[in-house]
Amino acid sequence: MDNPDLWAGLPTLEEEPPGEDDAAPDVWEDPIPLTGHRKRPAFPAHVFPAWLGEFVAAVAEETQTPVDLGGSIALAVLATAAGGRSVVHVRGHWREPTNLFTVVALPPGTRKSAVFGLLTDPLYEAEKQLQAAMKPVIVEAELTARLAKEAADKATARAASADGNKRDEMVATAIGLAQTADTLTVPAEPLLLADDCTPETVTSLIAEQGGRLSVMSDEGGIFDIIAGRYSGSPNMEVFLKGHAGGRLRVNRQTRREYVDAPALTMGLAVQPDVLVDMGKIKGGKGRGLLGRFLYSLPLSTVGDRKVITDPVPEQTAATYTARVIDLTLSLAGWTDPALIQLTPEADAALITYQERVEPRLRARGGRLGHIADWAGKLVGATARMAALLHLAEHGGNGYAHPVTEATMRAAIELGEYYTAHALAVFDAMGADPVIARARSVLEALRTHEWREVSKRDLMVKLSRSEFPTANDLDPVLALLEDHGYVRAQAVHRTGGRGRPPSPRYLVHPRLTTPTA
Repeated sequence: MDNPDLWAGLPTLEEEPPGEDDAAPDVWEDPIPLTGHRKRPAFPAHVFPAWLGEFVAAVAEETQTPVDLGGSIALAVLATAAGGRSVVHVRGHWREPTNLFTVVALPPGTRKSAVFGLLTDPLYEAEKQLQAAMKPVIVEAELTARLAKEAADKATARAASADGNKRDEMVATAIGLAQTADTLTVPAEPLLLADDCTPETVTSLIAEQGGRLSVMSDEGGIFDIIAGRYSGSPNMEVFLKGHAGGRLRVNRQTRREYVDAPALTMGLAVQPDVLVDMGKIKGGKGRGLLGRFLYSLPLSTVGDRKVITDPVPEQTAATYTARVIDLTLSLAGWTDPALIQLTPEADAALITYQERVEPRLRARGGRLGHIADWAGKLVGATARMAALLHLAEHGGNGYAHPVTEATMRAAIELGEYYTAHALAVFDAMGADPVIARARSVLEALRTHEWREVSKRDLMVKLSRSEFPTANDLDPVLALLEDHGYVRAQAVHRTGGRGRPPSPRYLVHPRLTTPTA
């Protein structure tokens, strides 16, 4: 495995040296560790438009990093450009904003910062251009506000010293000028990106920036902050509402404000242990924070990297920079978000995907039942990614064209990629109760040194709080059989009446005789 620390504490067995009777029919292969079987596909960069896919691939080549790293950051870059300025109309009253939470995990020394810089540099350039364009407007607004306040103050002074018949008229004039001065606001300097900052700061920045913000970082400190590094208790409201677009309350010193539809994007590159720590944030799973991230856990390339690599072609880099800046600037002025529609064919493809995902969410037997809080948001996330791929293809006027079926299928491929990686990440977090119960069964098999055991025998020894019924043991035994820890034996009925025989299982000899 690429990062042993991530899987520390999970059951595994030492490798068994080959013996003389390896070909014997009753030989046991080494069991597969309970969390080591998840297949994590490579990021499908081919789903990107050519200008973006070529840049992501070129960055991966120059830095000798997994394409997953650049691919996930690229999605966050698109979401930074479009989030809060566009929404995708799925069907009926269902609309999805185009902001995303992405997090990719790789061990230290894997050049995360270098890739992060190459992908995000155009956003900082776009931010500078927005700031330069806004500077004269800010100066004019500051001057206008100052003059209005001075006029109100002078009118107030005159009204205070007025006498007799003119006093009421001058007080009314002063009140009118004061009200006018109070309505004048100075626009904030445009800000697209923030680093690790407190929830209170994120809330204030979202309000200042017209409801949008992106937190981009190649470290995982933001999770410590969410967990309560400074406040002593978790504070995740702005992150929950910023992802979903729920109304956000902002408490100012002088007044209370609301952001009707906040759009927060998060693009993070962290070490794998940070993902495990995420799972320990109090309320992180129950309140849905963990379910909002698109996770990527690629294999490290360390040890297999080339020393001499091909640099990113200048034209490829220039095209990437120009397209990101153009998309960002073209959408920056939208106050009412641009509405992106789906073609009927794109909607049909999404419906088919939704129908495929839904049975997986079942608590019993569903492949994604143990991460239903994450998987329940999968179709919505897929619609968001389809809109971002569409905007990457068509630029800021993407609202003039509907999302095609091909683009939707590309987004669905991304959805399947992130599903596979989410399963691996949640395994590491210990989210799957079947795996936790499988560890209990393994411990019982080791303790009692059974070479063969019945399901009934296991139920006698296992905790009823963990296994209330025999049916609760079925998925566990199926998992252990899939991983090679046990083998189901054929059940032979005698033909008589009475209770049928309990299913029996052979136990891997390494569990009962560790030196075997």
